[in-house]
Amino acid sequence: MKLYALGDLHLGHRANREALSAWRPHLEDWLILAGDVGETLEHLELGVRAATERFAQVFWVPGNHELWSHRDGAPRGVAKYEATLAVCRRFGVVTPEDPYLVWPEEPRCVIAPLFLLYDYSFRPDTVDSDDAVAWAEADGIRSADERFLASDPYPTREAWCRARVEQTEPRLAEAASRHPLVLANHFPLRQDLVRLPRIPRFSLWCGTRRTETWHTRFRARVVVAGHLHIRTTDWIDGVRFEEVSLGYPRHWRRTRGIDGYLREILPGPATVTTNGGPVFHR
Repeated sequence: MKLYALGDLHLGHRANREALSAWRPHLEDWLILAGDVGETLEHLELGVRAATERFAQVFWVPGNHELWSHRDGAPRGVAKYEATLAVCRRFGVVTPEDPYLVWPEEPRCVIAPLFLLYDYSFRPDTVDSDDAVAWAEADGIRSADERFLASDPYPTREAWCRARVEQTEPRLAEAASRHPLVLANHFPLRQDLVRLPRIPRFSLWCGTRRTETWHTRFRARVVVAGHLHIRTTDWIDGVRFEEVSLGYPRHWRRTRGIDGYLREILPGPATVTTNGGPVFHR
């Protein structure tokens, strides 16, 4: 029995949707879907249906794309998040709002799906928060979230992020008192994991500094994230960090299929890298 993770299916792209049909069953294994299954509720349903048909248990965390609102009158902000939860619950998928499950084999871990958002704090200390978006735009970078990801009823995404962090911390503290954790979030939990050499200022939309120490504070065994579309394994303070994206069609090889991009989270490798640096996965 294994726990796998995969993020960023992006089923709005035809090539990604077509790959679902060849996805091999793993009927005894569990799967974390690390966000950005797609941009619509239809995409999300397509992805979670395919996952639950192939895995014994599925977990899901929202990415920024699932929270987008494209049309006037469509659910926005928290209402859109609640609509995604309804889809997942129809298929028995565990979400960040559900009780955490314990991995039933060794090593015993609590699997904690998270929804934390970002707050523009992944920026240089010399850039003021009020100037952050302009700083990114000066380098030609602007996330589509600025147009499509509403924060209603919160006044800003920063406020929504802060609320999510504050709601999540006591749950993790309680869970960590029982077992080590597998933390699964769409966005990286640490700024130093955001390595985007072509678009470095996109870091604004990639997480919050409020979670920088969560891997040690909450006894994480593994931390799972997506979002970057750059698959890596990092070891920090003895904790394994896995970026598990599939990505847009240009980011993966169709000859490998979706199965070629599943990342084993548990039981996982027995040893750490010698230099503590990233291991890049193509």
